[in-house]
Amino acid sequence: MIARSQRGKPPVEPVTLKILVAGGFGVGKTTLVGAVSEIRPLRTEELLTEAGRPLDDLRGVEGKHTTTVAMDFGRITLREDLVLYLFGTPGQERFWFMWDELAEGALGAVVLADTRRLEGCFAAIDYFERRSLPFLVGVNCFDGAPRYPAGEVRQALDLDPGVPLVTCDARDRESVKEVLVGVVQHAMATAEARRRAVTT
Repeated sequence: MIARSQRGKPPVEPVTLKILVAGGFGVGKTTLVGAVSEIRPLRTEELLTEAGRPLDDLRGVEGKHTTTVAMDFGRITLREDLVLYLFGTPGQERFWFMWDELAEGALGAVVLADTRRLEGCFAAIDYFERRSLPFLVGVNCFDGAPRYPAGEVRQALDLDPGVPLVTCDARDRESVKEVLVGVVQHAMATAEARRRAVTT
């Protein structure tokens, strides 16, 4: 018989939330998911081929040799009662048909941006704006990439004032955790504002 003093608190059933990680080709989505996942991330990467070279813009990421063709998947427990499932979307246009399925049931999204190739994240921003899915823009600080004031980046991306914009390092677990906490808070605040708008 187990002594009363050895019995722990009843297990907490965690809330699970789905977060998308989107952005252009080579912006760091796979790296971000891998940096923070507490399980071995599921990756669907394939080698870049000569056939795809005309379609894949390698400016700024000349050393990249693989690409995500379906999704990346990882999991992180932010608190005992809160678990995030992370789904990284493919970056190339020819794989965008996957986005609708990946976005199903998502609470919110992180759009990663690279200041060397900001145009690469326009499609993701447009996608989430059209679907009214709350998102946060994370400017991934690549080594040697130019740094710009947040206001200039926001203006270049034509972001709505309510969309959070933060800098991050997709290789650093703590930096990525801050981004994920930020997108969860933004999504919850957006949902609350929508509820209030309906009831008033």
